[in-house]
Amino acid sequence: MNSVRLSRCFLLTALFAVSASAQIEAPAATARNSVTHALLAPAETAAFADLRAADDERTAAILAADAARLDAILSDDLHYAHSNGVVDTKSAFIESLTSRRSVYKSFEYTRHRFIPVAPGVILMTGRALIRAGSADTQNLLDLNFLAVWRQEGGRWRFLAWQSSRNPPPAPAPSAK
Repeated sequence: MNSVRLSRCFLLTALFAVSASAQIEAPAATARNSVTHALLAPAETAAFADLRAADDERTAAILAADAARLDAILSDDLHYAHSNGVVDTKSAFIESLTSRRSVYKSFEYTRHRFIPVAPGVILMTGRALIRAGSADTQNLLDLNFLAVWRQEGGRWRFLAWQSSRNPPPAPAPSAK
């Protein structure tokens, strides 16, 4: 009985160590109004390179409002929770972009990281500056986000997004 508990403890410790070592922190992008990723070279693997390329494709497809590209990269099970509380399915999200009801002008990560949580499932967390709104109005959104990527049919597909707005900076105290 004790050897079973010891084996489980060792297995959990090993899994935690693998998961923690596989996290890749991406530093802030250097240019605004661009879709960039800069991963730390020593930890980058082919899986993360593929995932980074998939995320580049996702953001480019959103900025272009390209229905075919969005259909290819978004999971059919997409759950897209916007920072205003609106939740879209895949078809609703694509329709809002292609109809130009929602317009994304820029997407920049100020930080993000990929965290493997299970075989074929990776979380992406971080902070992004997104210029979005309608065709007439644009807002600069400073968001914290959680995204989920899942391998489907041997390729990465975007499964979920949830974001919240960061509060504006507190005003500086006035000198008396």
